[in-house]
Amino acid sequence: MTTTSPQTSGHDHFFLGGDHQRNERKVWLVIALTASMMLVEITAGTVYGSMALVADGWHMSTHAGAMLIAALAYRFARRHVGNPRFTFGTGKLGDLAGFASAVLLALIALLIGWESMVRLTQPIHIDFEQAIAVAIMGLIVNLVCAWLLKDDHSHSGHHHHHGHDHHDHDHHDEHHEPGKGRDNNLRAAYLHVMADALTSVLAIVALLLGGSYGWTWADPVMGAVGALVIARWSWGLIRDTGSVLLDAAAEGEEVREEIREAIAPTGSEVTDLHVWQVGPGHFAAIVSLIAQEPREPAHYKALLAHIHELVHVTVEVERGAAA
Repeated sequence: MTTTSPQTSGHDHFFLGGDHQRNERKVWLVIALTASMMLVEITAGTVYGSMALVADGWHMSTHAGAMLIAALAYRFARRHVGNPRFTFGTGKLGDLAGFASAVLLALIALLIGWESMVRLTQPIHIDFEQAIAVAIMGLIVNLVCAWLLKDDHSHSGHHHHHGHDHHDHDHHDEHHEPGKGRDNNLRAAYLHVMADALTSVLAIVALLLGGSYGWTWADPVMGAVGALVIARWSWGLIRDTGSVLLDAAAEGEEVREEIREAIAPTGSEVTDLHVWQVGPGHFAAIVSLIAQEPREPAHYKALLAHIHELVHVTVEVERGAAA
C-alpha cells in the first residue's frame, strides 16, 4: 500500500525572495543612473577618441539593457506570483533572467576583446585629459550603482536553524516568510555594474599611462584585460543560474542530507528523494519511504519541520515486505 501526502490543498506557491520588491526598486533606480551616464560616455569617448571610454559607455548601454531584463523579471514574477499556470510559482524567473544577463555579459566581453585587438593594430589619437574626466564621472556613477545593488552576494542561501521548530509545511503563511537564498537576478545586475566599474578603472589607468608616457597601446591592452575579467564573471553566473534552472543547485545537496538525517531515526528507508530549488532560499522535495510500520505522511513531514528551506513537501510511504 502506498500512502501519499502532498501539501495541504489550497496552499499557495509564493516562493519569491524576501527582498523581492526592494530589489526591484533598486534595479529601476540603477537603470536610470546608468542610462544617463552611458550617453555621456559614448559621446565623449567618440569625440575624444578613447576606445576604453567608448567601451565603458557601450558597456553601460548593454548593461542597462541587461538590468532592464532583471527589472522586468522582478515585475513579471511579482504580478504572476499567484498564477496557477506556474506549477511551482515564479520564484525561478529571476534565475532565468540572470542566465540571460550572464550570456549577454559574455557577449560584451567578446566584443570588448575584439575591438581592443583592432585598436591595438590600428591606434587612433586620444584626447587624454577630457577622456579621463569623463571616465572618472563614469566610475563615480558605477560605484554609486554598485552600492545600491550590493547585497549578500556571497550568501549560500542555506541556513542551519535546527532546533527552532516554527516551520509547518501545512500552513499558508510560511510561503511568505523571507527567502534568504541568493538572488541571482540581483546578482546579475550587480555584476553588470561591477563590469562597468572595472572598465572605468582600466580606462582611467590606460588614459593616465597614455597621457604621461605616450603609451597609446595601454588603452586597448586595458580593454583586453577587462574583457578577460568580465568573461570570467559571466561564466560564474552562467554556471550558478544554470544549476538552478536544471534543478542542480548546490544548496540542494545540503537539504537532501538534512532530510535523510531527520528520517533516519524512524528506521524507515529513503528509497527515492528529489530536492529542487523553487525560488531564492526556497526548496521543494518529494520523499519516498519504505517502513515496516508506516506512519501517516504528516508524521514524517513533522520530522522535517526544522528544515526552514523546505516550503513544499510531498511524502510517499510504503509498507516494507515482512521479514
